Amino acid sequence: MYGVPAKVPIPEATPRQPVNPYGVSKLFFEYAMESYDRAYGLKFASLRYFNAAGADESGKIGELHHPETHLIPLALLAARGSGRELEVFGTDYPTPDGTCVRDYIHVNDLAEAHVLALQYLSDGGESIAMNLGTGHGYSVKEVITKVEEITGNRVPVRLGPRRPGDPPALVADPASAERLLRWKATRSMDDIVATAWKWMQSSTSRSSSAGHGTSRKPLIVK
Repeated sequence: MYGVPAKVPIPEATPRQPVNPYGVSKLFFEYAMESYDRAYGLKFASLRYFNAAGADESGKIGELHHPETHLIPLALLAARGSGRELEVFGTDYPTPDGTCVRDYIHVNDLAEAHVLALQYLSDGGESIAMNLGTGHGYSVKEVITKVEEITGNRVPVRLGPRRPGDPPALVADPASAERLLRWKATRSMDDIVATAWKWMQSSTSRSSSAGHGTSRKPLIVK
């Protein structure tokens, strides 16, 4: 939604200038909610996620897409040997190691923020838009290193060109959520990768069991 921001971490007051269709779609819905507030007094909380990742600590609920497009699951698949080489799009960005930097936030931290935002609105709060992130960025190369540490396997990598619409760095300034919701992300990158890895292993196990006479299927969060 913010496009290529003038500064990082990104506060909510940063101009909304998306550079890809995904960002445009999020901005469209913010415009719609703002219009409904003005016209009908409908209050809203626009929670601006940064990179949602990880899985529930139980290992029973996680992320599974066909085709998969997200960095951490793709890196885990490559580490497990059940996916293709991980393609890194661009190594010449103006970042410390040349790869894109993103703010990764655990899905359970996001879930907790949703509950607090609903409570805020039910208590009579005004409409708000706030970032949900950790305030710390990880580069693509740093994520790959973390996946290798957690899994104990090498991630085969293929270097590719930049993709259009990928800003060099997107890191949240989460101060508004901390102030208004008394919320702060508590789970680390280690937690994100470890829970995603646990989910991937357990979902594969359940899928194998389903193919041997049981109807039990993995739960999937999309």
